[in-house]
Amino acid sequence: MSQFIDIKFINLLSSKLEKFKRKSETLFNFRCPHCGDSKKSTSKARGFLYQKKNDMFFKCHNCGMGQSLGNLIKFLDPVMYKEYSLERFKEGKTKKEPTDFDFTPSKQLRKKTTHEKTLDELTRFDKLVQTHPAKAFVYKRLIPKEHWDKFYFCPKFYEWTNEIVPNKFPNLQGDHPRVVIPFFDRSGQFFAFQGRAFGKERPKYITIKFDDTKEKIYGLDRVDLNKPVMITEGPIDSLFLDNAIALAGADAVVNIQHQQCTMIFDNEPRNEQIVNRMCQAVDKKFNLVVWPESLNIKDINDMILSGMSSAKIQRLIYNNTHSGLQALQHINNWKRI
Repeated sequence: MSQFIDIKFINLLSSKLEKFKRKSETLFNFRCPHCGDSKKSTSKARGFLYQKKNDMFFKCHNCGMGQSLGNLIKFLDPVMYKEYSLERFKEGKTKKEPTDFDFTPSKQLRKKTTHEKTLDELTRFDKLVQTHPAKAFVYKRLIPKEHWDKFYFCPKFYEWTNEIVPNKFPNLQGDHPRVVIPFFDRSGQFFAFQGRAFGKERPKYITIKFDDTKEKIYGLDRVDLNKPVMITEGPIDSLFLDNAIALAGADAVVNIQHQQCTMIFDNEPRNEQIVNRMCQAVDKKFNLVVWPESLNIKDINDMILSGMSSAKIQRLIYNNTHSGLQALQHINNWKRI
């Protein structure tokens, strides 16, 4: 019963919490109302409500603040707190408000991991001067400015990577600049990155995961599990859609209810590997987009470049989403192998 009351008041409080998202049944994410969260990036949200035993607690991974749900409610809305107290501790219960965590001033700032410090050595695209040659990457792809902080300029990719994964590139000959796209898990922890070539360097994409307990999935720190989730093949495509993540490997396991997810593959009907992956997605009970035969554009970013709006692309996705036998029939009509 206490959990039901806690969830009820968390939902009531959600309108006062910036970038509020429900990550799981008892895990909620939002920008910290105490410190205002990251000053560098308005897209980051490092405040969390989570369950410990039978109570809900708040913790910010930016400023280190920790307190019970009750005291968070009291801080944000004293009137709501009175209602919460009545419901949570009525019926003669003598149970006291859960004690806040004891954070001393020395613990107020969460220490960045070594990997996060290494990432900070690079310059985010929103911080590059307008005339920097690397800016052409976001200009040419029409990536909205609000997403520029998700890309980093790395002048020597091999050398920088070796700082995170020692001796990953034992031979530094041919080192070159790349775009670095960091991957964060649901709690905002940096666990992998993708290096994308600026020019004709091969391979075009190099994805490196330094935490083997995580899947190569981009956008987990931003996805809202209360809503349908779209899954694209690449991180850039995911930025043009509402509530989207991206797979950076064909073998990545998606730990989200499959019926809630829509898989979106590139429009390549002659690519046998993509056709096989589409069929596998249907077998795993995912919803699937099968692009109309009249569409001759490869991926979502190319659709944007052709002049289509994100809203039009989302309507196209909605109108061409299928599942089960219907999806398999559409695949058979679409494929060219």
